[in-house]
Amino acid sequence: MSGGRITTHVLDTSLGKPAEGLQVELWLIESAEGSAEGRTLLRTAITNADGRLDAPLLGGEEMLAAVYEIVFCAGEYFQDEKRRHILGGELVFDRIPIRFCAADASSHYHIPLLVAPGGYSTYRGS
Repeated sequence: MSGGRITTHVLDTSLGKPAEGLQVELWLIESAEGSAEGRTLLRTAITNADGRLDAPLLGGEEMLAAVYEIVFCAGEYFQDEKRRHILGGELVFDRIPIRFCAADASSHYHIPLLVAPGGYSTYRGS
C-alpha cells in the first residue's frame, strides 16, 4: 500500500495572506518513447481560507511514481472582483504550471506556491 501523497498551499505575497479561492489542477504527464507527450487531468480543487486544499490532490493507491504538473489558475484569482485592484492594470501570469517528478510513490510531495501579480516562487515543502 502506498502512503504517498501530493499536497499544496498558496500564499498571496501581494496581500501577505493565504490565497483563498485559487483553482488548482493536477495533471499526470505521460510520455512513451517515440510518441507525443500526453496529459491527463486527475483533479481540480479550490484553495480554502488557509490557502490549502481540504484534501490531498492525490494519495494512497492512486499515487504513482510519475511526472505530474500542478497548474495554478492565478489569472482567475487575481481578476476576481475582490482582488482586481492588486493587478495595477496588467495580468502577467495567467496559469502557472509546476512540473515535478515523483520518483517515490510512497513519499509526500508538497509543492507550495508564493504568488503575486508580477511573479511567483515555489519549492518542495514538507
